[in-house]
Amino acid sequence: MYYIFDMDGTLIDSMPAYCGAMLRFLENHNISYPEDIVKIITPLGISGAAKYFIESLKADISADKIAQEVLQDMYTAYTTTIPAKEHVIETVKKLKESGHSLSVLTASPHMTLDPCLKRLGIYELFDHVWSCEDFGTTKSDVKIYHEAAKRLGTTAENCIFLDDNCNAITTAKKSGMTVYGVYDPSSEEYIEEMKEISHKYIYSFEELI
Repeated sequence: MYYIFDMDGTLIDSMPAYCGAMLRFLENHNISYPEDIVKIITPLGISGAAKYFIESLKADISADKIAQEVLQDMYTAYTTTIPAKEHVIETVKKLKESGHSLSVLTASPHMTLDPCLKRLGIYELFDHVWSCEDFGTTKSDVKIYHEAAKRLGTTAENCIFLDDNCNAITTAKKSGMTVYGVYDPSSEEYIEEMKEISHKYIYSFEELI
């Protein structure tokens, strides 16, 4: 089986750092945002969020400057303190030992993605570690899931995609992937919606074994 994991809020407990940096940027620049901003920006990645800030929230700042400011805010947390979520490391190791193909597909850039997974000692367990920047699009685009499956030498129908974000699992499901919703406190208000969308919803990685 081909497992494709989101990182933030799925493999690692990083949503407070990830979303906090995004919200601090908006607040520091006095930019108003909708109540469901976390749901909107989580699958977009930094470049996608920057585009959203400019096009939808009318931020009068270049995308490069937005990305630079947000990355500077979150970099230290990813490289030094953010932990794996409970039972993730042992579960990923067991899945690998069982012969499954494991990959990561995340909105986070390689600048934070790679050192974080390496620090946690699980980077080498994945056949592919992908950022949305490797595909030139976001997890809100169904094409990214078809392309990921293609790069794995299979089809979307043979992949299980795990994410804590409602928009991401909705789009992955449209591609034909089996989708597992993953509990994270940042998306708690969307649990029932995610359960309706997901083929399976898990509160702990222990449920994968």
